Amino acid sequence: MKTYITLTIYLLYIVLLFNCKNEKQETVVYNKPNILFILSDDHTSQAWGIYGGILKDHVKNKNIKRLANEGVVLNNAFCTNSICSPSRASILTGQYSHINQVYTLREPLPDSHPNIAKTLGDNGYQTAVIGKWHLVKQPEGFQYFNVLPGQGRYWDPILKSKDNWKDGHDGSVGKVHKGFSTDVITDLTIQHLKQRDVSKPFFMMCNFKATHEPFEYPDRFKDLYNDIDIPEPQSLLDFGKGTGGRTFVGQKLENLEARWEEAYRRPNEFWTSYPGLPFEKEGLDSIGLRQKIYQKFVKDFMRCGATIDDNIGKLLDYLDEAGITDNTIVVYTADQGYFLGEHGFFDKRLIYEESLRMPFVIRYPKELKGGQRIDDIILNIDFAALLADYAGIEKPNYMQGESFRENLKGKPPKGWRKNMYYQYWLHEPKRPAHFGVRNDKYKLAYFYGKGLNKYGASKEDTPPTWEFYDLQKDPKELKNVINDTVHQSIIDTMKEEIKKLQSQYNVPSDVPHFE
Repeated sequence: MKTYITLTIYLLYIVLLFNCKNEKQETVVYNKPNILFILSDDHTSQAWGIYGGILKDHVKNKNIKRLANEGVVLNNAFCTNSICSPSRASILTGQYSHINQVYTLREPLPDSHPNIAKTLGDNGYQTAVIGKWHLVKQPEGFQYFNVLPGQGRYWDPILKSKDNWKDGHDGSVGKVHKGFSTDVITDLTIQHLKQRDVSKPFFMMCNFKATHEPFEYPDRFKDLYNDIDIPEPQSLLDFGKGTGGRTFVGQKLENLEARWEEAYRRPNEFWTSYPGLPFEKEGLDSIGLRQKIYQKFVKDFMRCGATIDDNIGKLLDYLDEAGITDNTIVVYTADQGYFLGEHGFFDKRLIYEESLRMPFVIRYPKELKGGQRIDDIILNIDFAALLADYAGIEKPNYMQGESFRENLKGKPPKGWRKNMYYQYWLHEPKRPAHFGVRNDKYKLAYFYGKGLNKYGASKEDTPPTWEFYDLQKDPKELKNVINDTVHQSIIDTMKEEIKKLQSQYNVPSDVPHFE
């Protein structure tokens, strides 16, 4: 009798333990996958640690590595216009800037313009975006949104929803949320997911402000990298136009230091604040100054990135606890790359590798084998088509990109692109407007140097110039070899490829052409 009672109690214990373990888990009653799309700002591939490079042993990337080990990493994902608003518009619409009409900054998508959120919503998905929006007008296609006004702020961010919406970047409307922006956006995302209708799949965009300038970070990372020197990029001491034949000056690190000084001198008047000020530079020559600016800049950037990695972990843990990991596609990417001292630069915008390249990892346990890497050329205009494909939707006609679902399984479709077209529109003399083409071996760019009356662009034209880089011999793009006779046949072929791609993607006729 005692044995029977003991066995009964044991079995009851097991049942109770099982129920307790699964009381938070959801029952999936739909066939389509959930989609969690995590988008950061400027979190460049050099600072992910999974792409190699001089920072790989310094960045905090536990959860990025977790995603990479459990998912597929794109080695050659590229932005089609490397600046915040246009890239976000391309991700949403699957279109180049000249089609969705977001060329520069502070430009909205046209009213009633199609996007992937609308498409998914029309096909049974719950759609939401929380965090950075940066497209001026009220988000369309998202049944729920809670977004930053413009860039927003890192500390105690204000977010705007349907209840208090006002177009523009006005930060006086909205609700204040106490805490650090990246933490707040993650917590709000998880809170919203917990409150959703669990009988339907979701498309959730979690958009971080980090790692955008001014590269703020929470107190838990303030001592990270103290008393160590971070390795320098090979071209850090590239002054002016450099010695490799570059045709423009670019955004130099000294301009960042000037912003630090201005923010410190006019704390209530400058457009932002920066951590760790004042910055002492007395007694430094030009080389010493450049090196010291780099150390502060790259450490701030990596501290800011460490908070993203923390919060990716929180999101992944929530999916595990809810029991929906296997049926949820998780994407983590950044809206473009960013210069971390290469060529002496900071910021983005250019067709050079550090700016052009988008880091990208995707996990979908039901379909994708973990730990894989794909070398195919993928563009940000392809992301929307991929998500539509996973949702069982035939690619909408409005999308210029293509689904790379088969590429992720190591089976690229016949005729997959070998060349990609890039165009940057926000012209100014130090970073001229340009277009170009890149393949797996070479890059050719035409800096046409005209603003074309685009919002915010300079009216000061610059002389048109060409740059050509042999990426096999010169992956860091240190020598413009446009005039080397050995490459002329390749350059001629690539010029023809530019014309072909401009025709394919319907680039407008007012863009300067070449013979």
